[in-house]
Amino acid sequence: MLEIRSANDRGLADFGWLKSRHTFSFGHYHDAAQQGFSDLLVINDDRVHPGRGFGTHPHRDMEIFSYVLEGALEHKDSMGTGSVIRPGDVQMMSAGTGVRHSEFNSSAADPLHFLQIWITPSARGVAPRYQQVHFAPEEKRGRLRLIVSPEGTDGSLAVHQDARVYAGLFDGDESASLELGADRHAYVHVARGSVELNGQRLGEGDGARLRGERQIELARGEGAEVLVFDLRPNELPSFH
Repeated sequence: MLEIRSANDRGLADFGWLKSRHTFSFGHYHDAAQQGFSDLLVINDDRVHPGRGFGTHPHRDMEIFSYVLEGALEHKDSMGTGSVIRPGDVQMMSAGTGVRHSEFNSSAADPLHFLQIWITPSARGVAPRYQQVHFAPEEKRGRLRLIVSPEGTDGSLAVHQDARVYAGLFDGDESASLELGADRHAYVHVARGSVELNGQRLGEGDGARLRGERQIELARGEGAEVLVFDLRPNELPSFH
């Protein structure tokens, strides 16, 4: 079963300095049919004006990662981390027992476009941690590069959950496939461009839930950047 989530059907938050599209319920946007998928709770597609951002605020018991598509995201947190995340970088913050952080567009002139993604952890009260890894375009070109996994396999970022995330870039004849376990779900999000997923065309911002599918096939991309989430089969996140 493949269920498409159209980009135009996502929630919208427009604060002037921030325009955010919400794949799943978040903030003031609530849709009873869009309460996350398995342990994937949030995909926010954020565009931030130069010099603006999110002031210091708290999180706990959540795995939060950022995937920058354009510009530079400046991060500071109560663990003492200060970093700038740019295209190709993936940042993971395990909030655990509690973290406060801020996120800003570090440029005074250029826009920022990034995805913020939340995954519910398998256990509460873990020690907070911060990770950041750069994945060069050639690592993702015409293939699905593992970027998040429970064990931090193959240089990926470690997550406190039975979840794996892959990133790929596809143009023209480039294609890739991913085998799924018999008891797994998957979610595919097109960050930009367009691509065929198991023969169905998806455009920028579109997503798809997959249940009972044994394989994901991505092909015929046009400037496509894609994230694929390999998830447990539970329908609702374990806790918020």
